[in-house]
Amino acid sequence: MTLPTVEHETAVNPTHSVIWLHGLGADGNDFAPIVPQLVDPAWPALRFVFPHAPVRPVTINGGMPMRAWYDIAAADLVARQDEAGIRASIAEVETLIAREHGRGVPSAHIVLAGFSQGGAIALAAGLRHAQTLGGIVALSTYVPIHPTLAAERHAANAATPIFWGHGSADPVVPMPRPSPGTRTQWRMPSARRKSTTCAPGWDCGCAEPTPGDSSRRALPARQWRNHPAANEIRDL
Repeated sequence: MTLPTVEHETAVNPTHSVIWLHGLGADGNDFAPIVPQLVDPAWPALRFVFPHAPVRPVTINGGMPMRAWYDIAAADLVARQDEAGIRASIAEVETLIAREHGRGVPSAHIVLAGFSQGGAIALAAGLRHAQTLGGIVALSTYVPIHPTLAAERHAANAATPIFWGHGSADPVVPMPRPSPGTRTQWRMPSARRKSTTCAPGWDCGCAEPTPGDSSRRALPARQWRNHPAANEIRDL
């Protein structure tokens, strides 16, 4: 069964899809309001798909049930990883991709995006997917079950463009590199084109820019459309 979703289409008969996974404790409504900030009117018709993660107990939060893509046992995100939960969520993403195929959108026109936990699943699923994707967007996140990636990554996504954004003040997911204020290329086993942007002073969170907001915190959504990774994805 496909996960329940919130969907937003920028025009009729979408030819491209963005499957966007929320963070721990949120739901599919979390990022839906920022769609107008991200989309260039000149782009093809897009379908944004915001799935709701299953509700499950989360150990680090005292076993409280909440929407989560997998359990988190401790603040050290790479210790005692919930591999079974991660793999179950990868399978859920595959089901969502298959549904887009059924609606006429090929893998090459699908972008996987995610924030925090959702970004981890977007990376884990996208790099293992057997068909070339349009791109991957990973925000404030990390690569889960990393030791298995080299053996399980698929050659189809060896050159898939990846936009990876991270706040230098993120207290949840530490970012050891790059240096604040830089944009660089990180080498990754299965992604040859990977653009990384560090946002100095940002923590682990998201907010829609308000009218008249000229602060640095309003720039990412507004400037995304001009980012090289966005242009790469658009042109696929």
